Amino acid sequence: MINIHVQILLTILFWNSDCQIIPRIEECGLSCSQGIHCKNKPSSGVFNSFCHDAPASLPSMVLKSMKISTVMKCAQGSPCSLHLNIKGTLSLDENIRGLEICSLSLDTQQSQCVNVRFARKKSKILNGKKVQIQFNCIEVNVAQHIYVTMKTVPNYCEVKLSQEYYVEDCRNSDVGKYIPACSAGKFDYNVDRARKIISVNVSSFLRDEDYYVRLCHKWFTCEDVGAFAVIKGKESLKSVSLKYSQLLPCLCIEGWLAIPDARRIQLCPFENDTKALWDNIVYNPVTQTLAWEPACPVLVMVNLCRLMKSNDYCEDIQNSSRSSPEKVKYSRVDTHPRLCMKFTTKQGSWVKCPFAHGEFPAWKMRTAAVAEQIQVFFTSQTKAQFSVFVCNRTQLASCESLGMHHSVSVGDSVSITMSREMCGSTFCIQGWRTDVDYSVPLQICDIHCGFHGQTYSDGNPAKAMAHRMKSVHSLH
Repeated sequence: MINIHVQILLTILFWNSDCQIIPRIEECGLSCSQGIHCKNKPSSGVFNSFCHDAPASLPSMVLKSMKISTVMKCAQGSPCSLHLNIKGTLSLDENIRGLEICSLSLDTQQSQCVNVRFARKKSKILNGKKVQIQFNCIEVNVAQHIYVTMKTVPNYCEVKLSQEYYVEDCRNSDVGKYIPACSAGKFDYNVDRARKIISVNVSSFLRDEDYYVRLCHKWFTCEDVGAFAVIKGKESLKSVSLKYSQLLPCLCIEGWLAIPDARRIQLCPFENDTKALWDNIVYNPVTQTLAWEPACPVLVMVNLCRLMKSNDYCEDIQNSSRSSPEKVKYSRVDTHPRLCMKFTTKQGSWVKCPFAHGEFPAWKMRTAAVAEQIQVFFTSQTKAQFSVFVCNRTQLASCESLGMHHSVSVGDSVSITMSREMCGSTFCIQGWRTDVDYSVPLQICDIHCGFHGQTYSDGNPAKAMAHRMKSVHSLH
């Protein structure tokens, strides 16, 4: 029951802060009580930064009760702005000539300081009396984090008031309605894919103010993609055209008013267009390294896989799974046309085969049936080492070994004895490269041992056996 009451109280407090009306002023200024004439002038804060030991006669509570709030200055014909309303109480003393009030933005580290001075004659007469000072000419921005200090002039050590303060943000209904920085505008857009142009129409933003629009790639921040465009506030046409090079899921449209610290809005309409992400595959033939780097942040599982010709299915290669938001790299990779990369996201899977166009040398496996033996040999334009064995294909992508593995080099061959039980449609000769870390296994299946002198290959069965070896071509 207590927790419910606490939740209700917090809800009321947050609702009140969002709906709180900001007090209005037409002019900012300085005021002092007790009829004391005081005036202010800007200060750098440097000359009063070093403190001195306070005189023994100086009361311990010279400064007290600093209070900070926000006021809204709305002068006729000008947009409204936010200011700090700083109040403090000072006990007048002959050793004090005035006050220094400073504000430091903890977001930008920019500071503003002002010196408040009193008329000497009046302050001596009222020595020991308390005077209230109010100053509201320090302009601030929406949602700014401020550190305010109040010191005596001269600056006496340990005679100081300080306080952190958060300026209301655009969730406050008063601030959101009247402060220009909260009027971020609204977007309508149209994509011309043929010309690679995005046309943006902007509405619902402050009249007579310029407006910036740009394209950006959204990572931790939104990084520029080309120059931004300017919509002139005085122009009737509120649209711009922005050129892009590629539609990516992180490509966003961003807009903001041409005023300091303006609120920005973003629209990222291509978040589901992930196909273009999988094109950035690079192979280095010197290091035999295959790499992919995302152009946008994306949650993806990457695998190397073997493309099966029978149904365009791509079988994952063992120990090749990678899940990384950054660059994915595979070392010592076979350049066979059927070695591919598979990308899997929540939207689906995509397969890219970087060696499919024959730009890199590929190896081939061939067999010749002689009596009850199968002779296996490999051809390749580069030096390579291979392993080969007989297996039983229980499933399309699974072939269980039935004997020992044989090592073969390019130009050499190995003879494998085949029993009659091993000659049939489900038995295969499987070979792969062993001098790389990632290789595709190729299979020659449906071996008919009784045919002497017939030659089979991983992709081109002998013409005499074409009608009986149709399945051989489709299984690799």
